[in-house]
Amino acid sequence: MAVGDEVSVACARRIALAAQGFGDPRERVEVRAAIQQAGVLQLDSVNVLCRSHYLPVYARAGAYPQSTLDELSWGADRELFEYFWGHKAALIPLGNHPLMRWRMRAAERQVWDDELSPDVTAPWSVVAGMRRLTAERPGYVDQVLELVREKGPVTAGEASPDGVRRKRTDPDPDPGTGKMWNWQDAKIAVEYLFCTGQVTIAGRRHFERIYDLTERVLPSDVLNAPEPTADEARRELVRIAARGLGIATLKELCGGSGQAHFPLPAATGREVIGELVEAGDLIPVRVEGVKQQSYLWHQAQDRPIDAQALLSPFDPLIWNRDRTHRLFDFFYRISIYTPAPQRIHGYYVLPFLLGDQLVARVDLKADRQNSALLVPTLTPEPDSPGFIEPLAAELRQMAAWLNLDRIQITATSPAAKRLSQLI
Repeated sequence: MAVGDEVSVACARRIALAAQGFGDPRERVEVRAAIQQAGVLQLDSVNVLCRSHYLPVYARAGAYPQSTLDELSWGADRELFEYFWGHKAALIPLGNHPLMRWRMRAAERQVWDDELSPDVTAPWSVVAGMRRLTAERPGYVDQVLELVREKGPVTAGEASPDGVRRKRTDPDPDPGTGKMWNWQDAKIAVEYLFCTGQVTIAGRRHFERIYDLTERVLPSDVLNAPEPTADEARRELVRIAARGLGIATLKELCGGSGQAHFPLPAATGREVIGELVEAGDLIPVRVEGVKQQSYLWHQAQDRPIDAQALLSPFDPLIWNRDRTHRLFDFFYRISIYTPAPQRIHGYYVLPFLLGDQLVARVDLKADRQNSALLVPTLTPEPDSPGFIEPLAAELRQMAAWLNLDRIQITATSPAAKRLSQLI
């Protein structure tokens, strides 16, 4: 494909799916390959079905042991580490740790800068909390670091040097939401140390973070690896995003608002993409119906897609909702933060990918007490015939993967009634 070529939506969709690892049958995809294809695995506390980071691997590699991902993430021979994707926590391949160090230092500077740097990933709650702690409790962060050094690994609740879980009495609001934060001082301090790379996540206990010194957690060869310059790191991060997306606009490659792999300031993103175009890594093209300039990864493939998968709301294929709408004609918003009377498609809604189309929305819940996979709502997309039988097979496989004995369909739509006949 040449510079300036127009790419049809169907072609762009196939390229995106192939780049994300949906071009091969799941039985041929290994767990490590699925992780590399996804790029990053977003972490989320919602556990209505299962933790979100397990689902993208399942979508690409099928029914794998969840303990395999646990070991790769937090085991003695880990191959992933936790850090921030945008402003969200994620599991990232260990080899990318040197690429994030400039962001760690930027997070440290952000606390003291009058204006927030667009280069950082530290949450506002950490920045505001650290500014308050510095004024109210000078030296406190050093005490927390020393406690981690002496007693780690520890949870945030165990990281308070004075043993007091002190609440914030005068919280600063998040400028984006107005929400008041109520973090313990020790939690603020240890999260700051995490953002700046001085401590890292040694493991999880009931999904609660356990912190320890980075040098005691990550392999020495990773920590001693040559550190690229900030410019080199930015270019490589955009390359990683481009490989994972296949074809994308600048905003999709490195824009803000938490829907790009590794967000960059707009001016920096334009500069980096220009350098990658000049190097031949990216090819400027036009996607049918998309006003913005798109960029094709030079090794991207347009290939037939015969996929079948239920997708996590946080799957990298669909986490950019605008891109999902353009490529799949599928308007999708997560509903877990929507008041119940306003929900249309259910609470924890997974799009069902069949072939190269998103053909239905399936609300799912794991009723662990009764060992049942619940289907409270099923909503087909218009003009999506023939998906009931593949969906039944997918639900049976997912129930078995989650160690649930049965599937219970309480949805009442005509499609749900047909599905019930096959379960």
